[in-house]
Amino acid sequence: MFNVKDLDETRAPLLDHLIELRTRVIRALLALAVGFGICLYFADDILGVLVWPLKQAFPDGEGQLIFTKLPEVFFVELKVALFAGFMVSFPVIANQLWAFIAPGLYAREKKAFLPFLLATPMLFGAGAALAYFVVMPTAFRFFLDFGGETGGMQVQALPSAGEYLSLVMQFILGFGVTFLLPVLLLLLHRAGLVSRAQMAGARRYVIVGIFIIAAIVTPPDPGSQIILAVPLWLLFEASLVLMRLQEKAVEADRIAREAEEAAEKAAAE
Repeated sequence: MFNVKDLDETRAPLLDHLIELRTRVIRALLALAVGFGICLYFADDILGVLVWPLKQAFPDGEGQLIFTKLPEVFFVELKVALFAGFMVSFPVIANQLWAFIAPGLYAREKKAFLPFLLATPMLFGAGAALAYFVVMPTAFRFFLDFGGETGGMQVQALPSAGEYLSLVMQFILGFGVTFLLPVLLLLLHRAGLVSRAQMAGARRYVIVGIFIIAAIVTPPDPGSQIILAVPLWLLFEASLVLMRLQEKAVEADRIAREAEEAAEKAAAE
């Protein structure tokens, strides 16, 4: 087992903290710049991957993306590179954030926070995968069904590259972020801000809130909303189970925190 050190013995002045923050931000931006440059080189390939759900919705051999403004595809590739570059460089960015915050935490706080840090990318990836492989093809088929012939005129879907990319990013980010609900709830519980009994008592309101969030994040079709709302509801119920399992740890944290505050008060006197 690795040894997690407690609070740093030396307390650096504010200027030193600002200098360290600048260093961490510069390193994070450099990682983002490198990721952006690499992804810009492969922007066409990445865009091809993002187009897959739309391709699945169209019949074989049909479907196309158009652009109505000359620089549209250029800016689409820049957005694709920035989006993918952030995903690629996120481990480095998260590491720099952790390296800046960790020295100000006690050892028990570091150990308590580490599982949430590891769970965040996994839950985000699960939400993004659900959006990519299930929700987007289903939603796009739903929208394409409105095409056909109306009043003797042919109604055909011709999505533009820029609008399609914005919709894909909305799906992936929306599902990925909302799947972090258990991390938020368990962090609040571990910090002692909410209790399991309070969350269980507010279950009906949480479920209503989940469906409202699903309606905001997804396009206005009931299928996509249900596909997002049901997993979120199950994640909420799983969070309640995990809260029960960590209640002993929360109580131990409370006792340790009170002892530390008492010791600091006695030392000050």
